[in-house]
Amino acid sequence: MNAESDERAGESADGKEAELGSRAPEFIKSRRSLHLSWQVGVFVVGLAVVGAGVVMLPLPGPGWLVIFAGMAIWATEFVWAQLVLRWTKRKVTEAAQRALDPKVRRRNIILTTIGLVIIGALLAVYFWKFGFVMPWKIDE
Repeated sequence: MNAESDERAGESADGKEAELGSRAPEFIKSRRSLHLSWQVGVFVVGLAVVGAGVVMLPLPGPGWLVIFAGMAIWATEFVWAQLVLRWTKRKVTEAAQRALDPKVRRRNIILTTIGLVIIGALLAVYFWKFGFVMPWKIDE
């Protein structure tokens, strides 16, 4: 979904909101015990994917992407997950549009430049005062 798209998060191409609720096949929804076991299975698979994403946050890997994939799995069955995904998509789209605003981009470039100048000045003072010394002793 690109930023110029007329489609909103959670809406279909014809402008109607996507239906909330289970997307299980009708023969599963028609039997209560089968539908309950389907929901448990979807929850367990989604929990495993979200758990893997949480583990990937401090470790190498696409942690947030995997967490959102787990949420998408949950959203196939649970209304609360569908609402969370709609809210997240809306916020991400708004943030992307704000980031493309020329005033915001200019401000971010100025702040980044100021930060880099401050870091450079601090490094220069450190090297002037202590010199460039390796953290281990090679001479010994």
